[in-house]
Amino acid sequence: MRKDWAGFGVDLHLEVSTGGGRRRGLEEALRQAVRDGRLPPGTRLPSTRSLAVELGLSRGTVSAAYDQLVAEGYLATRPGSATEVADVADVSPAPPSRPGPPPESSPGPGHDLRLPAGPPGAPLHDLRPGQPDVSAFPARAWLRATRHVLSTAPAEVLGPCDPRGRIELRAALAGYLARTRGVLTTPDLIVVTTGFVQALNLIAQVTDGPIATEEPGHDFYREVLRRAGRETVPLPVDGLGARADTLTGATAAAVVTPAHQYPTGVPLHPARRRALREWGGLVVEDDYDGEFRYDRQPVGAFQGTAPDRVVYVGTTSESLAPALRLGWMAVPPSLIGPVAEAKLHADAHTEVLGQLVLARLIETHDYDRHIRAARLRYRRRRELLLARLGPGPGQPLPGVALPGVAAGLRALLLLPEAGPTEAELLAECERRGIALRPASPLWRRDGPGGLLIGYAAPSERAYPHALEALARTLAGT
Repeated sequence: MRKDWAGFGVDLHLEVSTGGGRRRGLEEALRQAVRDGRLPPGTRLPSTRSLAVELGLSRGTVSAAYDQLVAEGYLATRPGSATEVADVADVSPAPPSRPGPPPESSPGPGHDLRLPAGPPGAPLHDLRPGQPDVSAFPARAWLRATRHVLSTAPAEVLGPCDPRGRIELRAALAGYLARTRGVLTTPDLIVVTTGFVQALNLIAQVTDGPIATEEPGHDFYREVLRRAGRETVPLPVDGLGARADTLTGATAAAVVTPAHQYPTGVPLHPARRRALREWGGLVVEDDYDGEFRYDRQPVGAFQGTAPDRVVYVGTTSESLAPALRLGWMAVPPSLIGPVAEAKLHADAHTEVLGQLVLARLIETHDYDRHIRAARLRYRRRRELLLARLGPGPGQPLPGVALPGVAAGLRALLLLPEAGPTEAELLAECERRGIALRPASPLWRRDGPGGLLIGYAAPSERAYPHALEALARTLAGT
């Protein structure tokens, strides 16, 4: 059904397909018009009665289509006002999907690489894991710190830098990590990096032998190590976390997420911590969201129990923003020389002014204040997600499981055996402009179907719309 219709207030060619039902056809026609910019934000739509008459549809069909698009965030309604295309603060139009870069392309260095790069442009509903709400970036505090750094730093900071990073940031991190995460280290044992990927590459250069990665765990870890020429072996994970009892003397290192396992969300059980400590190999502790525990104080870093055998790795990718490209390693004394030398030979210095600004944020406790505010914000979002998708009378897809403790910036939704498959749900999510991540690739083989949902990336205004759109997708409405 084609209609050149000026009732929107702008000339618009609207094509409504009836192959999958009239309501779905109208939804898709309006959705596509918003995505490609033919219906810009703020455009007033006609009443359901007027549009029904114009298109030869029932008023109920048009009302249902409007309701669906309001829930998805494409449209907005206000009491006493006409339905409008959603404001850009609520939703960003996405261009038609195009393939992302091939695997051979050079990856960036931040922790945002937990997700492969998606198509250019922002999705309508961004529920991808590994991303914070960048609209909540502490811009004023960052600006104050930048002004202070530029007005007080000596000129020598613009010259060559110690491969370990600026001493100002290393000193600030040593105090902050000890105070908030229980990390036992000194400024001399900290190496500033551009993110977790660089840290993992440095570990690969200074160790020999197979490296164990959690199963399930992020597939990108395995790919980074493979490209570095290293063999990886699986480290099984169950409801108590990584099974350290499966590690052998033949394994050189193990990459683990003790505070909040990725992706199952379970913390490493005390008995498993003891077993990991008693194992003789090098432990790489990825503390990617250790600050974000909502039901109790965050679990202390594993590094504090074995500082001579643990490389502690953290970044600002989820606490502040991936684009800052700032991370750190607390390295055992036996490895600090080889790691610093490997970083120097790679010519992989970290941008200096950003290091000094972050150090200032930590010293003034602006960083602490930002983390506390973010923790409260993300806790509310997780509670809303569980209330909308979790077990109960209103569960959109009965039988799904949401394992893990109250922590982090993401939730793993495991699908029941009966019902839509992971591939079917992903295809429908893509059609509705919802970006998230499949769970099955996180297993080396035969992984269960599921979705990894990041609840941090959308803005405060956009998140309820994104969550409702996902709920409706799961319910098949």
